[in-house]
Amino acid sequence: MDLGLAGKTAIVTGGARSIGASIVHALASEGCAVAIVDREAGVGTPGEALAVALRMEGARVQAWAADVRDGGRASQVVEEVAQALGGPHLLVCSAGITADATVFRMSESDWDDVLAVNLTGTFHWNQAVAPRFRDARGGRIVNLASINGLRGKFGQANYAASKGGVIAFSKSLARELGKFGVTVNVVAPGMVKTDMTRGLPPEVVDRALEETVLGRLAEPEDCADAVVFLCSDRARHITGEVLRVDGGQAI
Repeated sequence: MDLGLAGKTAIVTGGARSIGASIVHALASEGCAVAIVDREAGVGTPGEALAVALRMEGARVQAWAADVRDGGRASQVVEEVAQALGGPHLLVCSAGITADATVFRMSESDWDDVLAVNLTGTFHWNQAVAPRFRDARGGRIVNLASINGLRGKFGQANYAASKGGVIAFSKSLARELGKFGVTVNVVAPGMVKTDMTRGLPPEVVDRALEETVLGRLAEPEDCADAVVFLCSDRARHITGEVLRVDGGQAI
């Protein structure tokens, strides 16, 4: 099945590890040139190692070091990507952090840091590509949220607020960019098997597994496949939507 992605250029924030790295792999396998954007993307880092490995397989992949909280750096990198790889045509925002605590114990810095990366970082990169996509009369944006942005989560008020904000922001941007042929959608994973979740207490993981109706937790590749679909021509008439990838956790 031709997804219409060959020859396009994608930017993936948080692309050095975990879900982001799987998204980079998936888009590169569909023929996209991919810009990996990550704090860990300089020489000797996971982002650069991933770029080198994919280039050895024949893909056009480069890594850019950037902190998503820096709006000026977002605009700079978008320009550099355009010069180096063309486009861009696709943006996937997957950079995110957690700093869990109940509201009673949450520090203001934990609140600020999570909102700055997850929500404001998404805003910076969406804003950086929006004029290009508008002028090109087309483009795809996929922002990563979480089912906890839809339902809330004990001990994750900052994270849930940030991801709920990503959802509301994406729906608003979908309205603003729709007349220019640009789609904006959200992928909202449940618990995913990543390095971060492997470090969680077993009872937390078991509780998430019990919530599913499919009897397993998502792999990063499950999220990547959803992103690829929303970036593709097969999703050309889908915008402002939230696609849950959670095995039924939030039913």
